[in-house]
Amino acid sequence: MVMAKEPDEREHTHLRIAELVRGLYNRTDADTVIAELAEHAAVEIPGAQYAGVTVTRKSRLVETPAASHPYPMLLDKIQQRHQEGPCLTAAWEEKVVYVADLVSDDRFPRYREDALAETPIRSIMAFQLFMDGEAMGALNVYSEQPHAFTDESRIIGQVFAAHSSVAWNAARRDEQFKRALASRDIIGQAKGMIMERYGVDAVQAFELLRKLSQDSNVPLTTVATDLVEKSHVPDSRN
Repeated sequence: MVMAKEPDEREHTHLRIAELVRGLYNRTDADTVIAELAEHAAVEIPGAQYAGVTVTRKSRLVETPAASHPYPMLLDKIQQRHQEGPCLTAAWEEKVVYVADLVSDDRFPRYREDALAETPIRSIMAFQLFMDGEAMGALNVYSEQPHAFTDESRIIGQVFAAHSSVAWNAARRDEQFKRALASRDIIGQAKGMIMERYGVDAVQAFELLRKLSQDSNVPLTTVATDLVEKSHVPDSRN
């Protein structure tokens, strides 16, 4: 029988999780943040051998942005194949989904059949990670042993998922902010070039960029980037 952790040990675990996730807040690379979170989840959540993150959209596309082992990626491919599974259910419908033993759990029959045939995984616990408009995500842990996860696993997993969601979203927002600044800068450069070349003001320059974007069905930032890059190409006639 798996013994529950004593209160002092449980508190120590919670503090350790908070500390390790806090260390990720200063990271600005969302891919690195989520990859490290998956690795930590496999270590910190009792009973876990492997961990992964599942992201799904209303188009029902299933992605695995991070995994500590190939098994989580394979299991997400099976979920994509059948559009069912514990991680999708956790992401869309429930906060926590626990499959104690894939052999006897009949909630996801098509997923179960392929998962048992293609992997040694027997226990799965999935935690809703975020809900972001059209996209939702789950943090998932896996074990080759049936009944591997306990109430303690659930508690630690929910704490870990809550911290992880904040850290990952912070990194994603930082990346989006930097991309927005970069886009604004490149559009500003292109506007300046048009103003200088054609003797127009800033509003007219932007309208010209916007018309080029619409007429070519190419994003405004791409049009501006192409214009700036072409201006830096040396004239071969000189």
